Amino acid sequence: MTNRYAAHGSGSEFEPGSRGRVMRNLRRIKSVREMEQHESEALLATTHRLIDTVRADQRFNERDIRDVHKDWLGGTYEWAGEYRRINVAKGNFMFAAAGRVPQLMRAFALGPLRELTPCSFTDIDEQSHALAVVHTELVLIHPFRDGNGRCARLLSVLMGLQAGLPVLDFSGIRGEERRRYFLAAQGGLDRNYRPMTQIFRRVIERTLRQPTNV
Repeated sequence: MTNRYAAHGSGSEFEPGSRGRVMRNLRRIKSVREMEQHESEALLATTHRLIDTVRADQRFNERDIRDVHKDWLGGTYEWAGEYRRINVAKGNFMFAAAGRVPQLMRAFALGPLRELTPCSFTDIDEQSHALAVVHTELVLIHPFRDGNGRCARLLSVLMGLQAGLPVLDFSGIRGEERRRYFLAAQGGLDRNYRPMTQIFRRVIERTLRQPTNV
């Protein structure tokens, strides 16, 4: 949408008249600001719906991830909920090759999702670790053309609710913490989840400090 990711392939066409800044979309939106607002409002609506329907005993699977993405962006992009067929990168960092996404998502469902959801952990260290592993693996696969980070954060929110936590507050991931977050995600390539676990511990602690959560 805003050239956050370099893309290669047919899925990288832009909306005519957007000067190559907004991806082709069903709403014919050409403005970056308008698209950002639209996506944010749609994500908020999807978040509220899922918060109301998530079950404490729900084990998330591959279909659930696709459905979340489709629910959020189905009215905006034709490819919502579909695995990407193009390679994407952020800066010099390449996410998983498009051809491997289906296989990686199956392994993700049979591994971290099966092992760590439903997220019923009560200890903050276990909660942080579970959230970090699932979040990191989903971000590294980057299954969709766009919206992967937000989709992964929403999944973290739902897992947190299963663990009895309030809705997680990610507002602290900015500035230096945002840089640490991206480095932590890359650490997942070597299955080093400790940096992301530390980030999620801070997210949980920040969330619990909110006045409404005391």
